[in-house]
Amino acid sequence: MGHGEYGRRPWGNWYTSWGHEARGRGLGGEFVGGAGVTKASEGRARAVADSGWKRQLRAYLKSVPAYGSTTDVITDVLREAILDGVLAPSTWLREDELASELSVSRTPVREALRRLSDERLAVRLTNRGTVVTSMSLDDVLALFLVREQLEGLAARLAAVRQPPGLLSALAKVQEQASVAAAAKDAAALVELNREFHRQLRESSGNPYLVRFLTQVEHGVRRFQQTTYDAAGRIDETLAEHHAIIDAIAGGDADVAVEKSTEHMRRAREAQIRAILGA
Repeated sequence: MGHGEYGRRPWGNWYTSWGHEARGRGLGGEFVGGAGVTKASEGRARAVADSGWKRQLRAYLKSVPAYGSTTDVITDVLREAILDGVLAPSTWLREDELASELSVSRTPVREALRRLSDERLAVRLTNRGTVVTSMSLDDVLALFLVREQLEGLAARLAAVRQPPGLLSALAKVQEQASVAAAAKDAAALVELNREFHRQLRESSGNPYLVRFLTQVEHGVRRFQQTTYDAAGRIDETLAEHHAIIDAIAGGDADVAVEKSTEHMRRAREAQIRAILGA
């Protein structure tokens, strides 16, 4: 689907206007770690990545995989390395190199690459191999659109179901986030934000929603920039999370959707500003 096709979709003015602004600022190509790059700079980034990822990849392998779990472990290792940017966009994922670095046979590596391709973290090219996918501008726009809707649904289901332990778990995350905010610990806040939204989606009781939102989170992680660097965004996030918790505690599904959607909209705007360097 080309850029023009997205511009014709009735998904709101932000979808089209931001796309025009981004392309006007030279961000119409692929994204590497959330920043727009030209093909030349992408090639340089790929060369650097190819020389450095081998030194870091084994750190993701915490122990020797147990019998029968090798494929799952290798998939997790490669997925986390992609999401963290260690395996950068456009990096070739060669079975023999990966198998050698992780001290496993090529069979689990081959299956892991197939799974990552299904998750759109890698793409398999006929007669050429597998490469880490890049985030295009259209991918970024589409990702935010889907995230806003799915997070709202997760909040609705959480308010309706209110599974035991959910409110206490969310309150605990919120308390930890307040401590991290006081310490200006952006890294901790990023992890706690993920935990907050993990708790919400897990509480939905819907495995398909959990799966889709997990994949959306993977896409968001690839942007690399944190929105918490923006003035006031940390306090805004805490307040938005608190409003979601209150709505769930009150069993008000409509308000939970409203507060979650508003939270995602503001997160989207903050992420866009971070990408554009505004």
